[in-house]
Amino acid sequence: MPFRELALDARIFKAVQEAGYTEPTPIQTAAIPQILAGHDLIGIAQTGTGKTAAFTLPILTKLAATPAATPRRTRVLVLAPTRELVVQIEENVRAYAKHVPLSVATVFGGVGEQPQIKALRAGTEVIIACPGRLLDLLGRRNGDFSALQFLVLDEADRMLDMGFIPAIRQIVRQLPKNRQTLLFSASLSREIEVLTHEFQRAPKTIQIGRRANPAETVTQLVYEVPKHLKPALLAHLLRDPQMDMVLIFSRMKHGADRIARKLEQCGIKTATLHSNRSQNQRLRALNDFKSGAVRVLVATDIAARGIDVDGISHVVNYDFPMHSEDYVHRIGRTGRAHAIGDAISFVSPEDQGALRSLERFIGRGIVRKKAEGFDYHAAGEAHEPREQQRGHPSGGQRRGGGGNRGGRSGFRR
Repeated sequence: MPFRELALDARIFKAVQEAGYTEPTPIQTAAIPQILAGHDLIGIAQTGTGKTAAFTLPILTKLAATPAATPRRTRVLVLAPTRELVVQIEENVRAYAKHVPLSVATVFGGVGEQPQIKALRAGTEVIIACPGRLLDLLGRRNGDFSALQFLVLDEADRMLDMGFIPAIRQIVRQLPKNRQTLLFSASLSREIEVLTHEFQRAPKTIQIGRRANPAETVTQLVYEVPKHLKPALLAHLLRDPQMDMVLIFSRMKHGADRIARKLEQCGIKTATLHSNRSQNQRLRALNDFKSGAVRVLVATDIAARGIDVDGISHVVNYDFPMHSEDYVHRIGRTGRAHAIGDAISFVSPEDQGALRSLERFIGRGIVRKKAEGFDYHAAGEAHEPREQQRGHPSGGQRRGGGGNRGGRSGFRR
């Protein structure tokens, strides 16, 4: 079904055309008509399938059909777990609403609150927020949601994992009951399913693909390696020029910083993304990664669902994830929108139990692989090569040609 058959507002459809899209993804095809019909919705689809546009496009269509009130009132509230995701949703909304007069603002921690207070008090029509900061500002009598028409809970399972459900409950109590509530997620735990009874009224459920199904376009590999050799193995693998845009996951913030320092010592341009970084530092790291200014981004799980970047060639689980669902979301950062990608996991002896649990969770075994030319009996540090000995950090031709590797597509989250 082409987008022109989805009954979108003509101005919204024009923005979609200008973005170069003609056919919606399966989650968009299934969700958009249900949302336009006024139903509450639970949308489940793996990462990279276009969930953001699945709720953004129909909401904007319905807003465009009813002029804003005077004075202006907030009509849409989108809640998301991380600052990065909030910013990316805002970019989607602004892109698809560029031909419609609409006010949009974000609310999250780590930045000054005065512009956010001003936006809430002004009745900005679309508010995209992290629950913690929003609840804080609402507690000080900022914002009026009495005219709210749409509530969206994005990455609901992640918000459960991060402990946001009590805050969300408090926020929802301040919203009108006569609203349309949409819940989207890459996976949906049974705890979240119970909570939907609190937040939604007779929701329609749309599920695209199996639960906990990693992207089919991702090649998954396990490298069994002693813990002390992981830095050397990582540097060894990065000698491969095909690893041209690499996202590395570390379990701890200080671990991410340590990995980045090691790679920089090897001449590999690297940025870090974790909660100890300021908002400006986090945005700079993402922008440098998108543009190719850095080849490697090292992140903690705060970024597992907040990075929406096309062209990531490899995801490396330097530290094996503690929870199987985190693995699914980590590797979903590559192989997006039917592109190919590789997911590499370092597994030390203490991770074997977690690996077996993961394989049961995803219903398949993961191929074990040995790195060619790497001495698994070495002491450790001696294996770290200096990348400048082999030329440009990108190692030659990138996948898909040169130019800007980045660019983010709202249809590909």
